[in-house]
Amino acid sequence: MARRANPKDLVVAAAVLLVGRRRPKSQPERLERVVPAGEPGRGSELVVLALLLAATVCAIGFIVVYAVDRIPRQTQFLGLSLGLALLFVAAALIVTAKRLIVTEELVDDYPATEHPEEQQLVTQIVDESGSRITRKRLLTLGAAAAGGSLGAAFLVPLASLGPVVHTGVLYDSPWRRGRRLVDENDRPWRAADIEQRDFYTAFPEGADKETLGSPLIVVRLDPSSLHLPAENANYDANGIVAYSKICTHAGCAISLYRAPLFPPDAPPPAFVCPCHYSTFDPATGGTVTFGPAGRKLPMLPLMVDRRGYLRAAGNFDGPVGPSWWGVRLRGAH
Repeated sequence: MARRANPKDLVVAAAVLLVGRRRPKSQPERLERVVPAGEPGRGSELVVLALLLAATVCAIGFIVVYAVDRIPRQTQFLGLSLGLALLFVAAALIVTAKRLIVTEELVDDYPATEHPEEQQLVTQIVDESGSRITRKRLLTLGAAAAGGSLGAAFLVPLASLGPVVHTGVLYDSPWRRGRRLVDENDRPWRAADIEQRDFYTAFPEGADKETLGSPLIVVRLDPSSLHLPAENANYDANGIVAYSKICTHAGCAISLYRAPLFPPDAPPPAFVCPCHYSTFDPATGGTVTFGPAGRKLPMLPLMVDRRGYLRAAGNFDGPVGPSWWGVRLRGAH
């Protein structure tokens, strides 16, 4: 009967394969050494390993700080962790060059042409220069860990370009029929509170205000000035309209409202994103009138209950957030 391998034996065998010394390869006989033999630098090897381990920890720390938004002074910690990782790698390379590589000064000039004999001599010099290193495989693993973690640290910021794996945030919405609109202090908005030429921010009652689909911009327009498309014909509440506060260009928060002061010569009401100046018309369903935004603002249907409070009459008419690839293929849910 075959004996089942013990997990402990497998771990020990794997460790031996990773850090165990290789048997010296058979090499052809050489003449006298070109580079003087150096004494093994075991202490220096441990210093290099410690520096590479510190670089790995700092690079992983950069990834952790980047991923956890609630860490205070995040920008400073990002710079500190990445800077220390590069500093530790540089120190490891310096110690390796100064303490582990055998060096000597050559007074002869290099020959003008290359020949096989000289190439073999260079190979011999490189091989003999590392005679002080006794943990080559362990140092290689340390360098690979530091290099891999640093590479990951440089690639992680690409996640800021937009969601790649967890794209559900683009479609999740806390709005449902009957949910009241509240301000930042959870005070419910009444229809009578919304005045013309003013700009209001609202959130879903009882929901997380930080969710991408939570914040709304609410304004009151003259019902006669509304020219909503057929699919949004009943989305207003006696001239009160609500749209997502998140710009469809790059996900910035819309915080400007252009209200006409001298009609009819002044431009019509519009929402303006202060980051890239995308401009949206609230009277036509949030259509883009200027700027780089590629699609209209998602509109939320409204209704007024018997007590005069504003409530959602349904969900957005489109996905909330910037127009990254594929965002138009699905609707808010």
